[in-house]
Amino acid sequence: MKPETTHRASTVLFDLDGTLIDTAPDFIRCLNQLREHHGLPALPHEHIRRSVSNGARAMIRVGFGLEPKHPEYLEKHTAFLDLYEAGVAVETSLFEGMDELLKALEEQGIPWGIVTNKPARFAVPLIEALNLADRCAALVCPDHVAQRKPHPEALFLACQQIGADPATGIYVGDHERDIEAGRNAGMKTIAVRYGYIEEPEAVDLWQADLIADTVTDLAKLLQ
Repeated sequence: MKPETTHRASTVLFDLDGTLIDTAPDFIRCLNQLREHHGLPALPHEHIRRSVSNGARAMIRVGFGLEPKHPEYLEKHTAFLDLYEAGVAVETSLFEGMDELLKALEEQGIPWGIVTNKPARFAVPLIEALNLADRCAALVCPDHVAQRKPHPEALFLACQQIGADPATGIYVGDHERDIEAGRNAGMKTIAVRYGYIEEPEAVDLWQADLIADTVTDLAKLLQ
């Protein structure tokens, strides 16, 4: 692991799924519910969990082996999203230790925000359900920008909303596109290996400035 940064961060921005919050239980519940509707047995949780950061498209690929061009894809994709929207926070929660981490940032006067590829249709009610809306200084979803991560537009917008300099900000994520987006924005990057990662050893190749294996590690890096 590379040495820790010594400058005070102007802001800490987080990816959402697999970084700040553990949304996997609701993704797993919805996908297996949809499989049951089609007469299929439930899939093992870990088999689904590692693909959660790749979104609904990955869920349909994992659950039914379908790609977007397949004639049955759209129906199942829509049904999955409807199920998810109806229960975005049934079993979802902050990762263990994350609330304490956020409180520590707040006590230090460091604003934190969320930059996610999760559409606002799901992200906004989720953040509200977890009582994070009033604490979060910025929430940027794909709906708010022209280009998704790994393009840096969303990170620049979040920094603008917060009034922070990207050059002294930190972006934390559990996907290679997060780290690429952070680099493209000129921010320091932290990759978290506790998220939804198909190949944990691949994190070492993402060129992140720092790597955290646990939330506890992440909290130490952000001190």
